Amino acid sequence: MKRKGNKYFFGLGTVGRDMLYSLVSMYLMFYLTDILNLPDSTMWWMTSILTVLRVFDAVNDPFMGVIVDNTRSRYGKFKPWIVIGAVLSSVLTVLMFTDLGLSGTLYIFLFGVFYLLWDISFGLNDIAYWSMLPALTLDQSEREEIGAFARICANVGMYIVVVGILPLTDMLSKAAGSDIAGWFVFAVAVAALLLGFQAFTVFGVKEKKGFFKQEETTTIRGMLKAIFKNDQLLYTAIAMALFMIGYVTTTSFGVYFFKYAFKNENMYSVFAGILGVSQLAALSVFPVFSKRYSRKQLYTISTALVAIGYIIFFVSPMNMIPLGVAGILIFVGEAFIQLLMLMFLTDTIEYGQWKSGKRNESVTFSIQPFINKIGGAIANGIVGFTIIISGINAAATPDDVTDTGLLIMKMSMLILPIIFIAAGYLLYLAKYKIDKQLYEKIVADLAQRGDISGPAENQNDKE
Repeated sequence: MKRKGNKYFFGLGTVGRDMLYSLVSMYLMFYLTDILNLPDSTMWWMTSILTVLRVFDAVNDPFMGVIVDNTRSRYGKFKPWIVIGAVLSSVLTVLMFTDLGLSGTLYIFLFGVFYLLWDISFGLNDIAYWSMLPALTLDQSEREEIGAFARICANVGMYIVVVGILPLTDMLSKAAGSDIAGWFVFAVAVAALLLGFQAFTVFGVKEKKGFFKQEETTTIRGMLKAIFKNDQLLYTAIAMALFMIGYVTTTSFGVYFFKYAFKNENMYSVFAGILGVSQLAALSVFPVFSKRYSRKQLYTISTALVAIGYIIFFVSPMNMIPLGVAGILIFVGEAFIQLLMLMFLTDTIEYGQWKSGKRNESVTFSIQPFINKIGGAIANGIVGFTIIISGINAAATPDDVTDTGLLIMKMSMLILPIIFIAAGYLLYLAKYKIDKQLYEKIVADLAQRGDISGPAENQNDKE
C-alpha cells in the first residue's frame, strides 16, 4: 500500500538527526582543540580514546539490531527505539558541549563515558529509523524516491550546521560572553531540533500492517547468520565503510583547511553553502537519472567526478573559484554515492530473506551505524593525529603552521580519502550482483513462498 505521506514524514524526521550527528561527528574535534584549547598531552589521549570507543561501540550495533527486530509493541518495533534513542542522544550531546570545569584524567574519563553512551543511543535511533525504510515498500523506484527525499532532508540538516556553525556560534558567543558558552547554547538548540523533527516520523509515518510474514525471535546465532551468510550485505558493508572513511575524513578537515591553509575561516561557511546547494540539487535529480541509467553506471560516473574533484582541489591555489569547482565535483559525486549505498544496503534485506527465510531489517540496517562509526573512528583518528603531527594544534595563529604541516594536512584530507573511495568502488564492481533483474526475481520468489503479500499488491494498492 503506497502512502504518499510516508515519503515526507519519514524524510523530515532526519533533518534534526543529521544536524546533531554533524555537530558531533564533524565539529567535536574542533571544539576540543580550538574552543576548549586542550593541550597536545590531553589531545593524544582524547583522540586515542574516542577512536577506540567508536570501534568498540560499533561492535554493539548488530546487538542493538537484534533488540529492534525482536520488539513487539502496539507502536511497532521501530518507533519506540526511535524515541528512546533521540531523547538520550540529545541529552548526551548537551553534556558533551557543557563546560564541567574539569581537566586532566577526570575530564578525559567523564567525557569518554558521555561519548560512549552517545554513540550507543544515537546508534539505536539510527538503526530503528533507517530499518523502517524497507518496511515501507518493496518497490525499488518507490524506495529510491523515499530514500532520495530522506537523503535531501538529511543533507539539509547537515548543511544547516556546516554553513551556520561558525557565524551562529560566533554570534552566540558574543551574546553569552564566551566561546564555550556560545557552543553550549548552539548544542542545546540542535538537540531540541532533533526531538522536534523526529516527531514527524514518530507521529506521521504509517507502517504496513500484516504485509510481512510474522517471524520468530532473532537469536544471537540468528544475528550472526543474517550478517555473515548474506554475502551481498558483507560486500556492501565493506564498500560503504571505505567510502565513509574517505567522506568523513575530508569533511572533518573543512574548518581546519580554511582557517590554517586558506587563512580565512569565514570563507568556510560560503564554501559549505555552495557545496550544500550542489549536493541537494544532485539528490533532487537522482530519481531522474536513475530512470535513464543503471545504478552501476551512476556509481561509475559519480566516482569519476569525485576523483577529478580531489585532484583539482589538491593542486589548486588558494582561490575560491577552482576550489569551488573542485568541491562541487566532489560533493555532487558523493551525494549520488551516499544514496546508491543506501539503496544497495536496502536491497540486501530481501536478498538475505530470499537466502535464509528470515527478513531481519534492523539487524541488516545495524550495519549502517556500525559502518558510520568504524568509518568515523578511523577518520577521527586520521584528523586528530594529523592535527597534532602537522603542528596545527600547537599553533597560536594560522601563520605558525609550516608549509610542511599544511602539506601533511592536505595529504590526509585529499589523497587518503580518494584511495579509500576508489577501493570501495572497485569492490562493488567485483562482488555486488543485485541488479534490477535479480531483485525482481527475489521479490517474486518471496511472494510465491508466502513471505510477503506479493509485489503486485505492494505496488498497485494506493490510498
